[in-house]
Amino acid sequence: MLISSESLWLAQTNCYLIASERGGTAVAVDAPPDPDAIIRLAKVHDLTVVALLVTHGHVDHAGGAGPVQRATGASVYVHRDDDFLTLDPEAQLKSLFGMVPPGDFAPPEEFIDLQPGQRLHLAGIDFEVRHTPGHTPGHCCFFLDREGVLLSGDQLFRGSVGRTDLPGGSWDELLASMNSQVLTLPDEVRVLPGHGPETTIGLERRSNPFLTGHF
Repeated sequence: MLISSESLWLAQTNCYLIASERGGTAVAVDAPPDPDAIIRLAKVHDLTVVALLVTHGHVDHAGGAGPVQRATGASVYVHRDDDFLTLDPEAQLKSLFGMVPPGDFAPPEEFIDLQPGQRLHLAGIDFEVRHTPGHTPGHCCFFLDREGVLLSGDQLFRGSVGRTDLPGGSWDELLASMNSQVLTLPDEVRVLPGHGPETTIGLERRSNPFLTGHF
């Protein structure tokens, strides 16, 4: 299995391409407003992107979803509770970063709604959708059971967790979803976060200062 990642755009968002092998189809996870870089990453590994899974609607994870879909024809999946974010990436860019992107950054014409507990079979790979509200209402993590990998978006980082002070955020909901959807996983599960280096469930369970006093 091939998992390729690159930190893109000014927020250093980790974009992942997941494929069974080089030269085949792939699933992208998150699309910051740097669509050309995502397409270049796919070309490096000779991959055809057929689906884009969006962990949540913040512009540094979803702002490039529209351009990527229009360039590749990929289906885009996101939880509908984040529609207030994903449907207007340019407004987020203006309010959060004070910038207007060049080119066409309109959202995709159609999203496929993610459902809690849903199992998706994409590009020959099985993904389990774990709804983890708190950072945003519609935040989702994606668990690859066979591979022992959790794509955690902005739910869980190495030594930290997602912020909850932006619109729609809730510290209590983040802790609740962490307890029910993330910390139920085995210690050896690799965590590939939306920013920063990878970690494991066990390491974060033992040493993450935002978790050790709560669980």
